[in-house]
Amino acid sequence: MLCVAEHFAAQRYAAETRGNAMKIIRAEFMGLCFGVRDALTIARETAAPESVSIYGELVHNPTIQGELASRGFRVVGEKHRDSTQLTNRVMVTAHGISQKRLAILSSHASEIIDTTCPLVRRVHEATQTLERENRLVILIGRRNHVEVQGIVEDLSRYIVVESPDEVIDWKEAALGIVSQSTTTPDLAQRCLARILELNSQADVRYIDTICRPTRQRQQALEALCRSVSMVIVVGGKHSNNTRQLAERCSELGCRAVQVESAQDLMEEWFAGLETVGLTAGTSTPDGTIEEVARVVSTFGCIA
Repeated sequence: MLCVAEHFAAQRYAAETRGNAMKIIRAEFMGLCFGVRDALTIARETAAPESVSIYGELVHNPTIQGELASRGFRVVGEKHRDSTQLTNRVMVTAHGISQKRLAILSSHASEIIDTTCPLVRRVHEATQTLERENRLVILIGRRNHVEVQGIVEDLSRYIVVESPDEVIDWKEAALGIVSQSTTTPDLAQRCLARILELNSQADVRYIDTICRPTRQRQQALEALCRSVSMVIVVGGKHSNNTRQLAERCSELGCRAVQVESAQDLMEEWFAGLETVGLTAGTSTPDGTIEEVARVVSTFGCIA
């Protein structure tokens, strides 16, 4: 059996005998954002992890989930948070939770370890401001995503909109609009335009809550798609911002293949290509990105 070094050497030799190795152009901004890095730092520095329940997925990435489980954390599935017995120490994920849910956890937990991204917290604050102004809150985002659920659980009146097609005339005097932090700027603008069109009688206040890392990665992707015909998007299957990157590629007329790790790669995807683009979601570890790049670089240009 070949060792790892021999395996990659054999792949490189095969690539050289077929043609030039695949050229990879990386997006200027990709991979872990500061919010995820901070959450991981807190988790890695937490003593006695076996006594801690992580309330959902710390971040939506299987590699990180595996790391946390191996350290002894009790990871509570996002679909089973209400029916699971928690330990006395509870870690809130980077996606955040509502104040109502936090109060419930605090009532029985001896310690709450909060890793909520500050940019997610900003969305919570914006919606609360809009509700205090007696506006119907319109949240642009994925209604079943845990970030969105955490935001709307503290609101008395709200609508979640996933696309411009869901916008109607809500016959309200005042509307307040925000976005899930990982919503693409293009989607937010299209939804906003449709809301203004169909609710011309309403006083509309829009607070831009799209986080800077998401905006940077979307802009970098758009630049990348002008240079390549196919982009590898690395990230977890449940990661909203990773999915948004792949969808944006398609909107720009660029083929996208989304993988969680190098194990998902199939060499036939790259037939006829000499150059491919590479980007990754904000919850994708650096090591996973490097592994994908290393494996793709061993693929020769297949006619």
